[in-house]
Amino acid sequence: MPADSRLAAGVRLALTTFTTLPVRAGRIDRAVAGTAMALAPAVGALLGAALAGVLLLVGALAPPLVAAGVTVAAGALLTRGLHLDGLADTVDALGSYRRGAAALEIMKKPDVGPFGVVALVVVLLVQAAALADLAGRSAPAVLAAVVTATAAGRLGVAVACRRGVPAARPEGLGALVAGTVGPLALAAGAAAVGLVAVAAVPGRPWQGPLAVAAALAVAVGLLRHVVRRLGGVTGDVLGATVEVVTTLTYLGLVLSG
Repeated sequence: MPADSRLAAGVRLALTTFTTLPVRAGRIDRAVAGTAMALAPAVGALLGAALAGVLLLVGALAPPLVAAGVTVAAGALLTRGLHLDGLADTVDALGSYRRGAAALEIMKKPDVGPFGVVALVVVLLVQAAALADLAGRSAPAVLAAVVTATAAGRLGVAVACRRGVPAARPEGLGALVAGTVGPLALAAGAAAVGLVAVAAVPGRPWQGPLAVAAALAVAVGLLRHVVRRLGGVTGDVLGATVEVVTTLTYLGLVLSG
């Protein structure tokens, strides 16, 4: 496939994977999947800009906590709740203390166990609380902060799909995207997110990039644990990575001291 066609197909796949935009997916293979995963931070930035608009608009009409709750709900709606579902399934599998195929079977179950419920509650509460704090900042700072957190979450997916990380199953999304993101694409995504993060905390240009770096470091540790327990990554693991990195980045952006 020509490079320009692969890029176009990768853009479509990234949009259909990470948002609910009505874009028709084109040809899908591992090369296209790699392009899509490398473009994930850009899609996250687009989503973040939309969510920042929601936070600012609702925040002008309602208390900060209400605006934050609506923004979190909008984020779930614009992603079909897939990342939250992946978080719950992954935490349930890890919380079972089972390994390999037995843990993967737990991830396939349609119900959500107690570990998954707790993970969802904690993540949604932290995100809402952080957004409520951000709502009191200037509009440019709100935009930079929300874009930083959402783009960082999708950068976590690129990290999970980097070369050397295997898939847990021979089929499914994990098998399609595992090991498809090269170091140059990963470095470019990290540089772009870090650049936006500089403006995320007024008066503290270092705090945004540090928050992103710390969140990604936790994600790398989590992914290593997942690979040991499950044998590799799955689509659910990618969704969990999005939510973990996004939440930790939000937390890092509102810390003071």
